[in-house]
Amino acid sequence: MNKTIMITGASRGFGKIWAEAFLNRGDNVVATSRNAASLKALADQYPKQFLALDLDVTDKAAAIEAVAQARAHFGALDVLINNAGYSLFGAIEENSEQEARDQFEVNVFGALWMTQAVLPGFRAQGRGHIVQLSSVLGINSLPTMGLYSATKFAVEGFSEALQAEVKDFGIKVTLIEPNSFQTDFFGTSAVQSAALPAYAQVKSDFASGDGLKEENIGDPHATVEAILNVVDADQPPLRLFLGKLGLPWTQYTYGEKLASWEKNKEVSAKAHGK
Repeated sequence: MNKTIMITGASRGFGKIWAEAFLNRGDNVVATSRNAASLKALADQYPKQFLALDLDVTDKAAAIEAVAQARAHFGALDVLINNAGYSLFGAIEENSEQEARDQFEVNVFGALWMTQAVLPGFRAQGRGHIVQLSSVLGINSLPTMGLYSATKFAVEGFSEALQAEVKDFGIKVTLIEPNSFQTDFFGTSAVQSAALPAYAQVKSDFASGDGLKEENIGDPHATVEAILNVVDADQPPLRLFLGKLGLPWTQYTYGEKLASWEKNKEVSAKAHGK
C-alpha cells in the first residue's frame, strides 16, 4: 500500500535521497526546504506524487500550515521524517550565544514543532509514524561537537517519552542514529565557531579520529533499504543505527559508563538517605 510521507530538509543529503527512493516505489512525498525551488527537478519528474513546500521549521505556525497543506493536497499523511538540521563545530567555550540558540532552534524546536503539528491528525486517524533523524552523537558525545550532541540528546529525550505517550493511539516513533556519511554534514550547511588557540590539539585529535577516516564514512545511498524497511515495519524499532560504527562505539562507551556507575553504587545508594 502506497504511503504519503513528509520529509523536512529534503533539498539534499539523506532527505533528498530518501525522497527519491519513496517516489521511485510509488509513494507520495511532501518535501520541505527553506527554498522549495531547489526541488524543481523532482517536482517535474513526479508531478502527481510530489509536493514541494517552502518551510522554516523554526516557525511553529508555518509548520502547522505545511502539515495542513500536505493533508489537503494528498488527502492523508502517514509518515513524518524530521530530517531538517545542521551541524555546529567548535569547543563549548568557542560556541557563541547566537550559534547555540540557532542550533537548538533548528535541531530541537524544529523537530518538536513538526512533531506537534502532525500528532492531532495521526491521533484522529489512529495511525502514523514519526521518524526523527537523530545521530550516534545523540547517544555519545565528542569533543568539539558538544552543542550538536546536546541538540540530538534533546531529541532523543522527548522522542523516547513521546513513544510511550502515543503508542496506544497507533502512532509509532523511530530515532535514526547515523554515524558519519558522505552528506553535506561537514560541508556548506555546517557552522564553525571562531577558533581559540587553546583547543587546537583537541581539534587535531578529533580530525584524525576513526570516525573521520575515509573507510568509516558511509555511503548515504546505502541507507535507502533500511529506511524503507523502517517505514514499512508493523513494529519498527525505537532506535536504529545506520552504518557500521555506531553500535560498536555505543557498546564500548556504555560499557565504560556502566562500570563507572557500578563502582560508585554504594555512594549512590547512601545518598538516598533511607
